[in-house]
Amino acid sequence: MDFASFTGAFLVLIVMYLVLAVKIVPQAEKWVIERLGKYHRTLDAGVNFIIPFIDQRRSHYTTQEQIIDVPRQAVITKDNVSIQIDGVVFIRINDARQATYEILDLKGAIAQLAQTTLRAEIGRMELDETLSSRSDLNAALLTALDMASATWGAKVTRVEVADITVPDAVQKAMELQMEAERRRRATEAEAEGDKNALIAQAEGERQQAFKQAEAVERMADAQKYEKEQLAMGEQRAMHVINEAMAVNADAANFLLAKDRIAAFSELAGSESANKVVVPVETSEMVGSLTALSSILNQAVQPTK
Repeated sequence: MDFASFTGAFLVLIVMYLVLAVKIVPQAEKWVIERLGKYHRTLDAGVNFIIPFIDQRRSHYTTQEQIIDVPRQAVITKDNVSIQIDGVVFIRINDARQATYEILDLKGAIAQLAQTTLRAEIGRMELDETLSSRSDLNAALLTALDMASATWGAKVTRVEVADITVPDAVQKAMELQMEAERRRRATEAEAEGDKNALIAQAEGERQQAFKQAEAVERMADAQKYEKEQLAMGEQRAMHVINEAMAVNADAANFLLAKDRIAAFSELAGSESANKVVVPVETSEMVGSLTALSSILNQAVQPTK
């Protein structure tokens, strides 16, 4: 073999070695490498170098979140009702070494564990609680699965109960119960509305009676005030008349004459045909006019 052939063969060997030695790990993946049958290291994303034929890839895992279906199964509630239930589990691989060496079938084990945990949790709950407390059931499943999978290099991120199916007879009984409950609530709401309406009506009548009593009271106060003012006015008028009579004895005659003249004027101005005018004696008329003239003269004369 000449030198050129040897060099060519050597270069081919080097290229083959590099091809086998250089391993490019994709993003979001981890490779478990064994050396001579024993765990050596875990390769992360990027360019990695191994020894060909000595180092071998045992397994590889994705670090993305994965979904595990929990098969449908029949479980019995605390009140002895058989139901069908299934769900889904979301996991993420944190340690590829533990996922490789601590458990043979990671996804299968988590699915089986979810089934047994579901049966245990449903057995402690009644049917109504099972249907209405899915969040509590999901939280209990998440805690149990996360504790078990911690040693398997996996993290359970979420657990969701997908579907709960009850027997037809139980479904019909539940529908009848819900219908009766709705009727009861409607009756209670109607009764509550009638009660509130009666209370509002009674309150309105009470307010109306209060307002009416207050109006009557104010009207009585106004009438009382009016009468008091009239009485005070009459009292002051009588006082003035008394003072006038004390000064001039003809003041009384003046008032009488004034009233007579006013009455006669009103009678004369009336258009009624059934009226009779009775003449006043001349002496009394003259006396009244004399009294009126005397009083007017005293009012005109200046006080000395």
